[in-house]
Amino acid sequence: MFAFTRSPARRKGAGAALAFALMCGSALGMFALEAPAAAQKNKKEEKAGKTNYSKGFIAAYKVAEDLSKAGKNDEAKAQLPTVVSAIETDDDRNAGGGLVFNIGVGLSDTALQLQGLELMLASGKTDPAKVGSFNYTGYQLAMQEGQYDAARKFLGKAIEVGHTFTGRYSDGTERQSGPDDMHAMYAETYFDQNDYATGLAYMTRLIDERAASGGAIPQIWITRPLGVAYNNDQAGAAIEFAKLFAKHFPSDTSWGDAIAIQRNLVDYDPQQTLDILRLAARTNALRDTRSYVDYIDAADARRLPGEVKRVIDAGIAAGKLTSGDVYVSEASGIANARIAADKADLPALERDAKAANATGVTASAAGDAFLSYEDYARAEAMYMIAATKPGVDMERVLLRLGIAQVGQGKTAEALATLAKVSGARKNIADLWAIYAQQKAGPAS
Repeated sequence: MFAFTRSPARRKGAGAALAFALMCGSALGMFALEAPAAAQKNKKEEKAGKTNYSKGFIAAYKVAEDLSKAGKNDEAKAQLPTVVSAIETDDDRNAGGGLVFNIGVGLSDTALQLQGLELMLASGKTDPAKVGSFNYTGYQLAMQEGQYDAARKFLGKAIEVGHTFTGRYSDGTERQSGPDDMHAMYAETYFDQNDYATGLAYMTRLIDERAASGGAIPQIWITRPLGVAYNNDQAGAAIEFAKLFAKHFPSDTSWGDAIAIQRNLVDYDPQQTLDILRLAARTNALRDTRSYVDYIDAADARRLPGEVKRVIDAGIAAGKLTSGDVYVSEASGIANARIAADKADLPALERDAKAANATGVTASAAGDAFLSYEDYARAEAMYMIAATKPGVDMERVLLRLGIAQVGQGKTAEALATLAKVSGARKNIADLWAIYAQQKAGPAS
């Protein structure tokens, strides 16, 4: 289950760009039905083990079989209730199921095919090598009938026995697929019922179990639920799966999407926006002009001129900002005019923050100033002082203390600090923690 300290909601006017396709369609394309062979008497099998058919069943079976062989499947279908009611033994059940299935194939009757498969599987006579195939076919037939509980039962058994099949995907490619893909298909049965919470919780449990065992997590286990959650207003789950995407498949794309999804779904205030955009700059996730402009607005050239200048220079170098733009030119002018005086004030800020009578607000402001110039050691010291004072925004101080520790490569300390962040900043802190672990490398 997903645990949140607040309930995120898609913010008005959300526009941060998403790179990967958040599609609502099925993760896997259509597959040809793996129809079991007709359950005719096999002479070799009869020699290997004596069969046990009841007399009443044999008589009923023969009538329906003869009609089917004569191409009279509609008349044969009318005889099937008599055949099924005559079943007494497991061999009856297996043979009867094969007959029901094959007549269903002849009539393109999905319900009959499904009934036949259920009888054959219930008989216990199915070749062990075909149990997976029969159950997978049962899953497909049940899905066609909209019988989701039955589909899950069949698919669960196919997964249990390790069934594999050749899958055709939505991009037209084919490859050998197995239980990992079928787990994703199992979740799809819930998504098809609009039961998003159950399907998403199922995938979360699978990911947690696989991660705990040290096994590789298939990307589809993350990206498909992420798309479903995002497109169906499951904001909390979308944020969690986006974190998993960045954690297990780090790239410019996954980091950009993880950050964009939070910004799209949560109405962050300017100070919260500043801290998530600082991470975007670290992960190459400032994708467009809007992101750079939002960063400049959040930093504010009057408050953090050095950081604003750094963002503007990076935006111009990336081709997302132009120096001739009125907004950029104005922000750049304010920042350049204030940097020298701002830097000159830093020693006094540090001295005031260290004074015995310093307030938490003073120490926090000093930390913000040093953090904006990437002087992480001094920023850490100021936030440590602020954290001992009353009257501060403790979640903001802890988050920025963690950021300062990340900047120094103090991974263990940063993770411990970021784990303490709660409230509206928790999801931002979680992303910073993921980044800290990746920055530290496998040794951490």
